Amino acid sequence: MLARRIIACLDVRDGSVVKGVNFEGLRTAGDPASLARRYNDEGIDEVVILDVTATIEARRALAATIREASRELFIPLCVGGGIRDEDDAAAVLDAGADKVALNSAALRNPSLIDRLSRRYGSQSVIVAVDAKQSAGGWQVYGRSGQQKEDRDAVGWAREAESHGAGEILLTSIDRDGTRTGFDCALTAAVSSAVSIPVIASGGAGTFDHFAEVFIRGGADAALAASVFHFGDHRVSALKSFLSARHIPMRTTRC
Repeated sequence: MLARRIIACLDVRDGSVVKGVNFEGLRTAGDPASLARRYNDEGIDEVVILDVTATIEARRALAATIREASRELFIPLCVGGGIRDEDDAAAVLDAGADKVALNSAALRNPSLIDRLSRRYGSQSVIVAVDAKQSAGGWQVYGRSGQQKEDRDAVGWAREAESHGAGEILLTSIDRDGTRTGFDCALTAAVSSAVSIPVIASGGAGTFDHFAEVFIRGGADAALAASVFHFGDHRVSALKSFLSARHIPMRTTRC
């Protein structure tokens, strides 16, 4: 079994890290560079920065924020938000990101996934799938959860893989920020439908929630925000907990 990853997510608005519930009611959680430094030191495996208003405001993710955070990291950095075309992706990678996360632009034009994976390699292209439970499955939403799409999460994940996506960042909007646990049914459905890694997001609140999404959900990685930002859990303690339950973890760096 491949080692599982723990990923910290920094949702950024106007240069500050924010966090809400179900993609709403955002409150400030700190400075991106400071949190990036802390997570790097604590042994997180990767950091994702999502500029949550870039797409809505029709602009690129803030390059200064990316540069400042990337200087603090010796682990992979993924950036999403406002990536509408190849030039936007290039700007993010030039600013210090190792990967880009596509959402609304990929929904509008799946060929963008093909072009970026050919240019940078599939390992650098993540497709973010934001979904809500609906009758018989999970409905995909774009534009930071504001726009309902005519796609279901499982089918869209398969399509994204066929276009060259290297990973799926799967967020349950229903569970986002609630700390009631990941949507393991959603995660399992997508994980079993694709052969690329699936990052589970939305709902982390306890160590048991992480164990459940790895065991029941089949996730390759688990992403969280508020449980780390506000000091509820230490990354090293979480990894020790999971290792004790025979879930292989990435080794913490010295």
